[in-house]
Amino acid sequence: MRTVAIVGDSRGIGAALREQLLDQGVRVIGVSRTGVQREGGEHPNYQSLVFDAVEHPCDLSGFADKLDGLVYCPGTIKLKPLRGLKPEQFQDDFRINVLGAVQTLKANHALLKAGAVDGAKPGVVLFSTVAVQTGMAFHASIAASKGAVEGLVRTLAAEWAPDIRVNAVAPSLTDTSLAASLLGNDAKREAAAERHPLKKVLGAGEVASAAAYLVSEHAAGITGQVMQIDAGMGAVR
Repeated sequence: MRTVAIVGDSRGIGAALREQLLDQGVRVIGVSRTGVQREGGEHPNYQSLVFDAVEHPCDLSGFADKLDGLVYCPGTIKLKPLRGLKPEQFQDDFRINVLGAVQTLKANHALLKAGAVDGAKPGVVLFSTVAVQTGMAFHASIAASKGAVEGLVRTLAAEWAPDIRVNAVAPSLTDTSLAASLLGNDAKREAAAERHPLKKVLGAGEVASAAAYLVSEHAAGITGQVMQIDAGMGAVR
């Protein structure tokens, strides 16, 4: 049985990914600050760990002999003009989006390496944003930290080849609790949808499906890529 760890599986994209993988027969180790009580009750292939992976390195060697995939979901959405951003804002975004991912990957590299047997190529998935490749006002802090995530993805894809694959998903605004203030009423939701060529706001399940694919065996030939899931915003006018 394949084993995938999801850091940040208590809500949003991480929660949607957890359920998709469980439905596919994958064993899932979920890590979150609050733990998870699944609506469907306990699942024999799911283990929820309460741990703050941003503040402390999350070593999963006590819970698995190998990892076939690792997905790091913690992120931030704090949009302000540059004049309103303090250095602490940039530091906080970088700590959550980049340093948390770095220490998680370092702590679990041996488990990913252990999964690279008999031709298997374990996959790592991180999250960027459409705002890195598409200049968007008020995104200075989050685009800066997510730009670092994309650089990390390409560097580790080269460093960890040929055994471990490293990719990212770069969504546009997604309907999760993290984006609640940006989608808080019908007018905001309609305006957000209108900015996308496909005239829609992404659902968490749509973005999670991209991550599920990238950690699967079907994506064994993909590494160093940033997959845009953005309803056309980054490429279509």
